[in-house]
Amino acid sequence: MKPTIMILSSTHLDNPGIDAFNLKMDDVLTPKRQGEIEYLVKQLIPFNPTKIAVEQDPSRNAEINNNYQGYLNGTYKLQRWEIDQIGFRLAKQVGLSQVYCVDHFRRDDPMIHLDELDVNLVDCHKFAKEHNQEHFLPNIEDYVDTDAKTHQGKDGETWIEPTKYESLIDMYRKLNQPEGRRADHQIYLQMSKIGISDQYIGANWVGHLWYARNLKIYVNLTRIAEAADDRILLIIGAGHTYLIQQFLEESGDYNVECPLKYLDTEDVN
Repeated sequence: MKPTIMILSSTHLDNPGIDAFNLKMDDVLTPKRQGEIEYLVKQLIPFNPTKIAVEQDPSRNAEINNNYQGYLNGTYKLQRWEIDQIGFRLAKQVGLSQVYCVDHFRRDDPMIHLDELDVNLVDCHKFAKEHNQEHFLPNIEDYVDTDAKTHQGKDGETWIEPTKYESLIDMYRKLNQPEGRRADHQIYLQMSKIGISDQYIGANWVGHLWYARNLKIYVNLTRIAEAADDRILLIIGAGHTYLIQQFLEESGDYNVECPLKYLDTEDVN
């Protein structure tokens, strides 16, 4: 018997604007969205998780779980992000005493991944623009549906704003389609081509930063998989899913379950 791990690919419900391309969510605290979140959580209960892992660095474990205990005690109001809205709600529903932070990313120090690596060796966008290799960079068309519009944020990030309403259950079914996760992964492989001669700018970024981060998330997951009957739900940004799932499957040490079997599209209105 092996531990079972299920990855729920998610968008960032609180609009942090931390990615190059960001889906603009409407307010998930409205009654309609709250009803959809409650329904989504209800759909995930049959997975029967023994642990819930979230996309935060372990250095924030005490802070995150202090918030969770406050939620259990009725002294903490759930914030808009998916950790609270999905992770905390589901953990409470299935009677868990804590959640687990398994990311490897310090948001107050984004360069922490670099260790001793010179930042000039991994600035893909700068290098691509200077060497006519912008075609290797992610294109907004890779992320935008026909029913969406885009605009630039104040810090240079791109926002993708849907022009028609989509229920959260439909959104999460779409986010967890295997072909979409494969397409995300292919974008990173395309970026790895940036560079000339012995300058592997893209490979440095993808290998030293992106692959390393996801490999460390995988390792953090393995550290909480303590029992053969553990059933761990990881809630994480959709772009991470392909690699983490690959690491889990190729290790041979875990059963990897697909969330689509739990995400019923029944009308919740």
